Amino acid sequence: MGSQSARVLSLKEQKGQEQKRPEPKLDIGLWLGGIAFTVVIAAIGYALSKVPGFDHVGPLACAIVIAVIYRQFFGYPEKIRAGIQFSAKRFLRFAIILYGLKLNIDIVLHQGLGLLARDIGVITFAILATIWLGKLLKAESSLVLLLGVGTGVCGAAAIAAVSPIIKAKDEDTAIGVGIIALVGTIFSITYTILRPFLPLSAIDYGIWSGISLHEIAHVALAGAPAGPDGLAIALLAKLGRVLLLIPLCFILMYWMKRKNAGEKEETKIEFPWFLIGFILMSLFGSYCLGKSIPVSKVVMDGISTATTFILTSAMVGLGLNVSLRDLRTKALRPLIAMLITSIVLSVVAFFIA
Repeated sequence: MGSQSARVLSLKEQKGQEQKRPEPKLDIGLWLGGIAFTVVIAAIGYALSKVPGFDHVGPLACAIVIAVIYRQFFGYPEKIRAGIQFSAKRFLRFAIILYGLKLNIDIVLHQGLGLLARDIGVITFAILATIWLGKLLKAESSLVLLLGVGTGVCGAAAIAAVSPIIKAKDEDTAIGVGIIALVGTIFSITYTILRPFLPLSAIDYGIWSGISLHEIAHVALAGAPAGPDGLAIALLAKLGRVLLLIPLCFILMYWMKRKNAGEKEETKIEFPWFLIGFILMSLFGSYCLGKSIPVSKVVMDGISTATTFILTSAMVGLGLNVSLRDLRTKALRPLIAMLITSIVLSVVAFFIA
């Protein structure tokens, strides 16, 4: 009995020592190496996106593809994981905050209220239709929701903003961004081809592009053939959808809390503080920059480029989590659901433009 109790006591002491044992210290060199790794691949993706053919795909998708290919051939670089994860999480949130500068709230509220009503309908339809089709196809629910939000709101930026709220896996976020970039590019090129044959004025064509296409870049690409007026109204319609990302995120937070309320161990939903930064930057860009604080177009273009590059670096961190073995079975059904929704949305938007 004595030896048995001594053995139990020693086991307890060992457990206590394990609990007290400090966590391994962060190696700053490896941490910086991980960040540098994502930045280098982002730079390669950015350079690739300037090559004819790849310029329609965009830097985010190019960088994700490079990261995915690297993972399949060389595996995940575990030694520098801490830095890569920092890029994937922190860079992502910082990029969303800076993205707020692209949203001119003043213009949307004063000139785009009529478009805003259509934008609400588009977002509601895109999310609900994608979820419904995803259920019919028995697709991955988290990825389907991300694609629905990306289709309805503003592509990769919306997926990046919503992902932490719904506790989506990094792999799902990366796959969602890749699919949005691919489908959106195909649609925007198709719009430019169809433009000369459509019975739409430049303004109506711009509205159609702005309320139905996925990314701001896609809207800019498709809206350009309609001339300056058509492009301006297209971007205005798109900015209305970006503005609606804010209330949508809070709705999803409420939905997640209700969804988890019945669970024994309720999942704590972290408040997306980066959204506050997004709102503040939107207000700052709308009412301060160019008015009380004069800023040149060169500076604003530089900030926009930096925002895209930071977001691209974050996408590298997410892309490294993607396994191609799972991609074929996991992504096909959500892709079909999102593709059907995009086609129907495009047809419906054509008649309400």
